[in-house]
Amino acid sequence: MRARRSVRPVRPVRPAHALAGLLLAAALALTGCSAADDSGGSGAGDSNAAASQADAKEGAPGSGAGGTKASAAPKVTASHIIRTASLTVQVKDVPKALDAARASTENAGGYIGNETTTRDEEGHEDTRVVLRVPVEKYEQVLADLEGTGKLLDRNAKAQDVTDQVVDVESRIKSQRASVARIRELMDQATKLSDVVTLEGELSSRQADLEALLAQQASLKDRTGLATITLSLSETPVPKAAEDDEPGFVDALAGGWDAFVTMLRWLAVAFGAVLPFAAVTALLVLLWLRVVRPRLPRRPAPAPATTALGPLPTARPAPEPTRGEQPGGRE
Repeated sequence: MRARRSVRPVRPVRPAHALAGLLLAAALALTGCSAADDSGGSGAGDSNAAASQADAKEGAPGSGAGGTKASAAPKVTASHIIRTASLTVQVKDVPKALDAARASTENAGGYIGNETTTRDEEGHEDTRVVLRVPVEKYEQVLADLEGTGKLLDRNAKAQDVTDQVVDVESRIKSQRASVARIRELMDQATKLSDVVTLEGELSSRQADLEALLAQQASLKDRTGLATITLSLSETPVPKAAEDDEPGFVDALAGGWDAFVTMLRWLAVAFGAVLPFAAVTALLVLLWLRVVRPRLPRRPAPAPATTALGPLPTARPAPEPTRGEQPGGRE
């Protein structure tokens, strides 16, 4: 059997009660909003305080530790300079001076590079040697080498490559990270095509990394060791002639030199023309002696004729005999 529900009759709502209910609901709503604002502000303040405490513990900027780090002076980067020098020294004994230079270099912690020795016609030796010495002992070794003899020439250079060294180091760091990422991708790859592509990319990046490492090693060697090129010579250097005003003797010597030079050039010109002149003279002689006599002679011209007959030819006059004079007189 079903239980019967009792139905209460609905009472009509009075206007006064309805108005009181609306006012109560509005008051509760306003109270809730103000409480929410107070709780939100207190929560934000608590979170900001917690963040400030965390920053202070971790030394974030704005705290005491962070301010100390910000005010500290930045670290100065060490300079990298390539130093080179060349010396020319005149000595009395080249082997002895070379031994002294070798001893000075080895005592400074360096070593001997290339070495070339020549000897001229008069028996004087000339030696050219390349020395590599630590940068710290560079000036000391230069002073020792200059003291081995008479200094004729010195040339020193310094090239700052700090920016290049820093750039190479940064590129090496980035390239190593790139190689590491490629290797991680290779470990995660499942397709053969992906593995082949990643292997090619890894090989290319490793080659670039090795080139950067070689460049870094070269810079380290050139900045860590200075290069000194030493030339030792036994040949005396001729003294420069004094620049005096020219005199009569100098003018006479200059004129004689010009005259001799002119004669030399005339002789050269005559020697150049002589073969052609000889051939021309030979051809003229052959023409006169051989060819011309064999040529046919032209016939004698015919005597002139007139209506009365040929003109008489003139006879040569008889030669006078001995004892007779021209005109028939004796």
